[in-house]
Amino acid sequence: MSCCSSDDMKDVVKEKYGKIAETEDMSGCGCGCGCGNDDGMDYSVFKDDYEGIPGYIPEADLNLGCGLPTEYAGIKEGDTVIDLGSGAGNDCFIASQLVGANGEVIGVDMTPQMIERAKANAEKLEYTNVKFRLGEIENLPVTANKADVIISNCVINLVPDKYAAFREMMRVLKPGGHFCISDVVTEGVIPQELLEQAELYAGCVAGAMPVEVYLDVIRQNGFKNIDVKKKKRIDIPEAILHEILTEDQVNTYKNSGIGLYSITVTAEKPTCLCGCK
Repeated sequence: MSCCSSDDMKDVVKEKYGKIAETEDMSGCGCGCGCGNDDGMDYSVFKDDYEGIPGYIPEADLNLGCGLPTEYAGIKEGDTVIDLGSGAGNDCFIASQLVGANGEVIGVDMTPQMIERAKANAEKLEYTNVKFRLGEIENLPVTANKADVIISNCVINLVPDKYAAFREMMRVLKPGGHFCISDVVTEGVIPQELLEQAELYAGCVAGAMPVEVYLDVIRQNGFKNIDVKKKKRIDIPEAILHEILTEDQVNTYKNSGIGLYSITVTAEKPTCLCGCK
């Protein structure tokens, strides 16, 4: 059984993220609840390169992401930005450079150790426009119609109730506001045994939904102008493929388009929710 596949996935993720937050050396660590396994695998396969991005702070980067949500977020000076699953504050600090002194960035994370580490980073860096709050994505500690932009990086896939997560995003966004989320999804039917091995390889695979289902959950919550800005196939290591599949099956799988993908998706909250034109 993979680390995050049971009904108590939230508790397992919280425990794992707590351990990650308390770990000083993050080399070899990576997305989701895979970190901490002494198996020599590369847990950074999902991660995009942050080098050179204004506001990037290496000590706040725990190698837990699967994209660059700020890249397509359209964050403007003076905006209020909420980062869901903010971790040690990496994407928050990048967003803080974009919103400027008149803007505000709020990071929300359900792990107390992550909040503590993020606050310590903010204090060390003397950021005054970034705040961190302890809370769950399905029940955000944020008032309604607060955010101009919501960002999130490889976190929603680990939320058990994704419908509730997007419902909360709709609640806290201002009318006309939008989100930009990087996340892990599946495409096509991945052999179950292969999927289980992939989850052991990188914990953030657990909870990943088929991309069409993921986008439909967004649609069902009333968002409009849904757009996949970026899509990147995640290569499962050859050793894992050959452990599960025959040579012919490996070749078929690699050429089929079926597999795990990192996507960055944007969507907007309608300006009017009451049927007006």
